[in-house]
Amino acid sequence: MNQTKLIRHRYKKENGKWINFADWVLEYDQYKYPEDLEKVSKLILDNLELKYCPKKYREKNKTNPLFGYCYLTTQCLYYFFLDADLKIMSSKCNIAGAHWWLEDDEKIIDLTADQYYSIGKEPPYKTGKESKWYGWKNRPHKISMNFMKKVQKSSCLKHEELL
Repeated sequence: MNQTKLIRHRYKKENGKWINFADWVLEYDQYKYPEDLEKVSKLILDNLELKYCPKKYREKNKTNPLFGYCYLTTQCLYYFFLDADLKIMSSKCNIAGAHWWLEDDEKIIDLTADQYYSIGKEPPYKTGKESKWYGWKNRPHKISMNFMKKVQKSSCLKHEELL
């Protein structure tokens, strides 16, 4: 495994300029793609909890257990296989507004595809486009870093003050 640091910069506005004043740093081991894909996928799915599902999706999640987790699972999988050549994909959908997954040259990697199949629908892969993470400066989401720490118990998440 490859030791990696995933950094989420924290900014504040000072004198009209945004400055990086602190970082969240997750030190973790990357996995090997595609050898570890099944293992890591299972680890991610086995560790899902409602607290990691966005509040606006929790009601639907009660009857569709993978609903609301596509962004989280996709971002975590992407970073666990950071050195792999995986594309971040997303598409608008009529179920939750947007859907996220990964692709390599040969296949679609979607840990939450069953949220569609379980209700007789198809995931929106045909309209997918290569994407960047949403949010300011495409930073990894803090909830994803917390979840990765839960999934990989040997990882270390810390807050570092820079100023």
